[in-house]
This record gives sequence, structure tokens and C-alpha cells, in this order.
Amino acid sequence: MAMGDQIYVWRDFQNLGGVYQHHGIDVGDGTVIHYRKPSEVIERTSIETFSRGSPIYVREYPEGFCFLPEVVVKRAFSRLGERKYNLLFNNCEHFATWCKTGISDSRQVREFIPIITKLDAYKLLDPIKQALQLSDPYNANDLVNKALADIKTVWDQIQPQYRQAKNEIETWEKVAILALQKNREDLAKEALKRKKDWEKKAQNLEKQLEHLAVMTDSLLKNLKTNS
Repeated sequence: MAMGDQIYVWRDFQNLGGVYQHHGIDVGDGTVIHYRKPSEVIERTSIETFSRGSPIYVREYPEGFCFLPEVVVKRAFSRLGERKYNLLFNNCEHFATWCKTGISDSRQVREFIPIITKLDAYKLLDPIKQALQLSDPYNANDLVNKALADIKTVWDQIQPQYRQAKNEIETWEKVAILALQKNREDLAKEALKRKKDWEKKAQNLEKQLEHLAVMTDSLLKNLKTNS
């Protein structure tokens, strides 16, 4: 780590370990400027206060533009005392990324807004756009498009896997029953073993969907509160 680095640690979110990253800017003297929780004020604290004993990581920008370290720190200092925290469009990552690149962006928001069966993603377009424009009107359209694209990506990856796992559970249960009817206990045991494996996979996928649903619920409540 060095002066001007965008650093982050994993923090728990509503009792779900490792759900989100808490970001800040390394001042280079053992202190960090970040949107502190729970005060929701941009403060300069010790690195120990920032990390809370968790490992610290550095956000890399191998192909993107970044300000010089001195400029990054200066930009961070310019917003000390700010009290405009918003999970959706002005969180700790938005702040740190703005200091580093000049663009207020949060990968977490874009990556963890899932689509669930009862949610029409396109109905979120206008309220999300309005919220983002309050923070950074210049890149609002780009962020909205990325968010909607990521919504589809997350759903397309997880939901079909979960549906397949549930189908496999039913299939192997039928195989086990049929094997027992034919007095093939060896085949029945193997079928039940595979059923159990698919049940574990389905449970894992279901937990991922639950985590995404919690994040979605929090984002929507936050958006409603600030609309």
C-alpha cells in the first residue's frame, strides 16, 4: 500500500459475511480517508480504525486512467466532513473511485443488483437514473446501462443453474425408486448419493440468490428513502 492507493476491506452486511467491500483512500501516513460507518461522514481515521482487523487490499487500475497519488489525496481531503452518504449512488466506493479516477462509480452496486422473478428491471431505469444524476450526471447513463446489463448477467448465470439442480434432484430420486423396485440396491445408493450432491449444490445456489435478494431489497429501500 502507498499514498493515494484506493484500499478496501471486506465487511459484513446484515449478518452476511463478506458481502461488500468498504473503500477508502490511503493518505500515506498511517491514516485513511473514507465514508466512515456508522456515522456516514467522510472522515480521516487511523488505518486500524478503517480495517477493523481485516486484511487490506488495493484496488488496481491496470488499464484505466488514475490521478497522481498527490492529486488523489488532495481530492479526498476536499470532501472531508461530507454527509451525503447513499448506498445506491454515493457510497464509500463511489467516493474512493472518484478520488482515484474522477468518475463516481461503484462496481458493487452494478454487480449486486440482481433480477428476481417479480421484478421488472426496466422499471428501475428512471429512478436509478435520477439517483445517479444527483451524484454524477456525466456518467449516469453509462452506469445505468451497466447496472441493467449486470442484472441480466447475474440472473442468466445463477437462476438456470438452480433450476437444473432442482431438476437433477427429482431425476435421481426417481432413479433411486426405480432401482429399489428392481432390487438394485447398489444403483439406488449411487442414485441417492448423486441426489445428495445436487441438493448441496441447490442449497448453495439458493443462498447466493438470497444474498442477492437482500442486497436488492436494501438498495430499493434506500432508493425509496432518497427519492
